[in-house]
Amino acid sequence: MNEHIEKLAELFKEFPGIGERQAKRFVYFLLTRHPAYLRDLSSMIETIKSSVVQCHMCFRYFEKNGKDICETCANPKTDIGTLLIVEKDSDLDALRRSAIYKGRYFVFGGLIDIANEKTIERTHLAELKKRIQKDSGILKEVILAFSLNPQGEHTDMYVRQMLDSLETKIKITSLGRGLSTGSELEYSDRDTLGYALENRK
Repeated sequence: MNEHIEKLAELFKEFPGIGERQAKRFVYFLLTRHPAYLRDLSSMIETIKSSVVQCHMCFRYFEKNGKDICETCANPKTDIGTLLIVEKDSDLDALRRSAIYKGRYFVFGGLIDIANEKTIERTHLAELKKRIQKDSGILKEVILAFSLNPQGEHTDMYVRQMLDSLETKIKITSLGRGLSTGSELEYSDRDTLGYALENRK
């Protein structure tokens, strides 16, 4: 057994959706690359944490360039009356590519497991509550845009109950038909996402 190959493969297995076979493929792929490629990859991994930060308003990752909020939150043309809540950055990217939604975003940071509600601790639920309370005077609608799988639907229900408990006059909607059951937002095409947004309820 090659100890270094196994150790690197174990690190790759921590990536979302990566199993043992794929992890090993990554390792063997790197072994075929030119040393300059490996240096560039290593350098980018080392520097990304210092150049990319989370927006303190929506919690998406962005290249800071001396700023503490992302371009969407800072854009005066963004519709401040709507807030769309997604699980992760890749979902936000998919919705931005659809070019249909013009409001603000909030990255929830994960889904709440039906069998283990301690997963709430890994989300930005507390920050979302503060955000809603702070913006209750200007917010007209909150759109829950979680994936249509059991965990996503459970998270939708949990967040909806939390928002209802705040007793605001904000309208709460979820993505409508267009997304099939089990769909992941990040893999949905523009037309499907657009239809789901237009038919939210």
